[in-house]
Amino acid sequence: MPTTINLRVALWALLGMALFLNYQMWSHDYIDVLPPAPVGANATPALPLDSTVPTATLPAASPPTSTSPTGSLPTGSQPSAAAAGASTGAVAGSAQALVAESPLAPSIHVLTDVLDAEVSLAGGELRRVDLLAYPAAKNTPDVPVRLLNRDAADSLFVLQSGLAPLHDENAPTHQALYSAVVHELRMAPGQDEIKLPLSWNDGHGVSVIKTLTFHRGQYQIGLDYQIQNGTAAPWSFASYAQILRFNTPVERSYFRPDSYAFKGPAIYDGLKYQKLDIQKNAVLDQSISNGWLAALQHHFVVAIVPPTDAAYRYQLQVQGNEFLLKAQGPTEVVPPGASASTHLTLFAGPKIQSQLDAAQSHLDLVADYGTLRIIATPLFWLLNRVHSLVGNWGFAIIIVTMLLKLLFYPLAEASGRSMAKMKALAPRLTLLRETYKDDREKLNRGMMELYKREKVNPVAGCLPMLIQIPVFLAFYWVLRDSVELRQAPFMLWINDLSAKDPLFVLPAIMAAAMFIQYKINPQVGDPAQQKIFMMMPLAMSVTFAFFPAGLVLYWVTNTVLSILQQWNINRRIEAAIRARR
Repeated sequence: MPTTINLRVALWALLGMALFLNYQMWSHDYIDVLPPAPVGANATPALPLDSTVPTATLPAASPPTSTSPTGSLPTGSQPSAAAAGASTGAVAGSAQALVAESPLAPSIHVLTDVLDAEVSLAGGELRRVDLLAYPAAKNTPDVPVRLLNRDAADSLFVLQSGLAPLHDENAPTHQALYSAVVHELRMAPGQDEIKLPLSWNDGHGVSVIKTLTFHRGQYQIGLDYQIQNGTAAPWSFASYAQILRFNTPVERSYFRPDSYAFKGPAIYDGLKYQKLDIQKNAVLDQSISNGWLAALQHHFVVAIVPPTDAAYRYQLQVQGNEFLLKAQGPTEVVPPGASASTHLTLFAGPKIQSQLDAAQSHLDLVADYGTLRIIATPLFWLLNRVHSLVGNWGFAIIIVTMLLKLLFYPLAEASGRSMAKMKALAPRLTLLRETYKDDREKLNRGMMELYKREKVNPVAGCLPMLIQIPVFLAFYWVLRDSVELRQAPFMLWINDLSAKDPLFVLPAIMAAAMFIQYKINPQVGDPAQQKIFMMMPLAMSVTFAFFPAGLVLYWVTNTVLSILQQWNINRRIEAAIRARR
């Protein structure tokens, strides 16, 4: 009916927003995770995922061959005898066997202003990385987030790299033992970077210097190889890097919005960003240029960024809850008596967008803003700019909400005037209902004539609500997935804007504000419908109770501003009506 269409559309808009939000959460589980093309089901399981030595292949441009979900990475045309023999048996191990049975090689402790890391002499593996600026929990400020580690089988997460040989030659793979002249490396005050050189030689004239470069204030790590061929024969290699992880599944819960953040492998192929589903035992084998690959979790990421000027072979293999995600470059040949070099970029840290952008274009996509990224990205940019001025994310949310309200003011003004006129027409609409209560057709015709005569659009009041729904959803993704807002305090009892209000005060304020907003808007519809609409503030506040406090703060601020704006418009409209009389 025309008289109730305004509030009905508002109701459906609010319910649609809640349904869309639930759909987004559901899609994270079932739709957004894009499985790569599977391979045949007859593949034979092999060794634990990082236990075999990769083999370079020639020529580099040859098409990649399919690999087993549990096989070595990558599979060359002539695998090593050890790998071939092992692959004929049952699965030789798991992450538990890998952690428990394999003795750890000596490691070098590296300490920067943001990273506390251990680099193993076995392959130069990054086997532990603690993020000093990020407490694991709000109540444990002295316990940092541990990203890479070999602490236990169900938390195994390491970053490995090496040079693959052509066939079975000796080469510095991720299992080769390096030597170093230091046992600990600390970044001194005023020092911008530190370099950790690791040395290897085959005993016959081939020597390799593998250098890891750590930068002040950054989570990007440079990986460089210097190869010297002192033999009388060419020496071939292919550089590679891989992420090995036991990916413990996250149990989704409505009461923990962060549990809907994606955890697992992802790649960017130069055109498209894909999250890969290991639960479906999917594998990947693809030649990619200008891309990157990463292992994601909420707020943090480990990534490998190959050079942009070469095609790298990206591969994913899965064994149970373990996955091995790898990039291997083309085969390079070092002539006798010559030298060569190669470079990769590694990243292990929080999803700070400025640092992700510096490491590689489109690496900021790992900050998952969902389908509304086109709105969320500029929204975060604006939030970040305001935060740099005020120094508090809560006040930044309030200021940005005010700026958005100012941006949409002309539309909101027109909508508010329409709602104010509707409220002024309420007595006449009530009279029409009483006059034509038994003739629905005449009632509708009479109301339409009244709207036309008074130049009132009953639907106009819903436009601001419809417009702010995508902004609201974009705010949701920004607050949930921007590490910059992780554990960010606001004031008083709110010490984490990315978590729910611990005292549920903001949801209560939100319910009160929405009730006031309801009362100052036109009361149309029959008494039963009005009672239903009166329940909306309570229903919305219960729905929002477990959302991030920053999101509720945005909604409360927006509602309060809407109340003030509508009160002012109502006052002016009523004054104009009195003046005409």
